[in-house]
Formats: sequence, structure tokens, C-alpha cells
Amino acid sequence: MATKTIEDGLGELPAGEHKESDQPQETTAERDRLMRALADAENTRRMAERRVQDARQYAIADFARELLQVADNLRRAIDAGSPDPGAKDDDGLLGGVVATNRILTQILKRFGVEEIDALNRPFDPMKHEAVMETDRSDQSPGNVVDVLENGYMLHDRLLRPARVVVAKPPRPQSPQPPQQ
Repeated sequence: MATKTIEDGLGELPAGEHKESDQPQETTAERDRLMRALADAENTRRMAERRVQDARQYAIADFARELLQVADNLRRAIDAGSPDPGAKDDDGLLGGVVATNRILTQILKRFGVEEIDALNRPFDPMKHEAVMETDRSDQSPGNVVDVLENGYMLHDRLLRPARVVVAKPPRPQSPQPPQQ
């Protein structure tokens, strides 16, 4: 029968007890796990706040997109206004349409919907949709020469691209065949 000496038993501890030298390592590991859990909770909270803010800011996107059809039709009515400057009946109607369009534009701006200023600017595929190209010597190639349908931004997001006509580069002149 083997007997244990006091020296042999010094290295052993009863079950459930830890060596004093392991406690700082375990405490550090527990602290690290706690800090990671707190950081994860903070990141989750920030993400949730960002989602709520985005939901508030962009919740009207579908509604605003539908309302743009009204703005388009008001603008078409203004553009088709009375060509006869002496027609008094049409002046009142046209004035009402212009006023309605102005109010609608102000309301859209109040909610973060802004018209894209595209005319005479370089074509930007992130904001413009090129519908046609045209030869225009008075514009540099790649510039927007006409806006067929206005585009709109909702804060920093594209709501609808502007449908535009873009100036194309001039075609190189082919050499003329010699005349005989």
C-alpha cells in the first residue's frame, strides 16, 4: 500500500477548488468574455438605432414615388400652357396649376425629396437614365442636353433616375475620296 507524503499531496486540491495561480487567468478570461458581450450588445443597439432612423427617413419612399406622377402631370400641364397670351380663361387655370406645382414641390422638399438637376451637367449613371443620344456641337460629349422626365432623390438615396438625352461625341470625318 502506497502512502502519500505531505510533499506528494501539496500539488493536489480537493474537487471544485482551483490553484491560486489559475485564478488571475480565469478572471482575465471572464473579463474578456464580459467585455465582448457588452461590445456585442452595444453594436446591436447601434444597429437597431440605425435601422429605426433609416425606417423613419425612408418610410415615405413608396408614397413619394407615387406622388411624382402627380408632379410630372402638373409640369406637363404647365409646359402645355396657353400659347395664346391673350387667352384670359387659360391664364387663371395655368396660374392655379403653377401654384399647385409650387406647393407640391415645397411639400416634397420638406420631406427630403429633391429634384435632380441634370440639364447641362455630365451624365451620371447613378442618377440619370440615358434614353437617347444626339449630335450637339454646342455641348461637350457626355453632357445632358435634355431632360425628358425629372429624377428625384430622397435624402441621399435615388428615388427615381432622371430620363435624359445625352450629347454624343462627334463622329470622325471619313476621308473624302479624291475626285477625278
